Amino acid sequence: MRMSPKAGLLVSSAVCGALALGIAGPVAYAAAGDASAARPASAPAAPVPGADKLAGQAKLLGDAGGVLTPVAALVDAVLKAPDGKLPAADAAKLGDAVKAALAKVTAGAPGAPAAPGIPGGVTGVSGAPAAPDPGAALKAKAAADLQTKVDTLVRTATTGSPAKVATAAQAVLASQVNVVAATLLGGGLPAANLPGLPKLPTVPGVAQVPAAPGA
Repeated sequence: MRMSPKAGLLVSSAVCGALALGIAGPVAYAAAGDASAARPASAPAAPVPGADKLAGQAKLLGDAGGVLTPVAALVDAVLKAPDGKLPAADAAKLGDAVKAALAKVTAGAPGAPAAPGIPGGVTGVSGAPAAPDPGAALKAKAAADLQTKVDTLVRTATTGSPAKVATAAQAVLASQVNVVAATLLGGGLPAANLPGLPKLPTVPGVAQVPAAPGA
């Protein structure tokens, strides 16, 4: 069988192309490998200055904020209940949520146990033990007072006495403000810098971090 000149030309071109690719392929691969080997490795990421301290301050605010939600849920449920009376199981569940949140606030208090599995307590971003919270004792005192007031509200909410419920709820809210204030004043947080805000008092022995320049 004879092949036409045109078909023979197409076949010859295809064969030449395949041979060229077969030879050039390993060469190109090797060249790419040499280029990647010659490329310098990327420099290690620089740590954020003061990362451990900033992480500690963020945790302080997070812990304080974490108390607000369960306390608000408890007070709201009691105030909306008929005659301020809740089923004992519901009151206990809401109270337990507050207790769990307060446990986080008091985790750094003097004499508090270290975090499970972490010798020496909670560590910072760098892996080193986090610096002790200078206002831990003040926060622990405020948290303990709030826990007492919450326990009173939980007990009162099961009796159906509106007047006593109102008094207990008022005490809980006041104690909650104390927890937030103790966190803000005793946690070494930056000073507030919004124009028009009054200057906050300081806690003896606890240095307040200056506001960031230009913030």
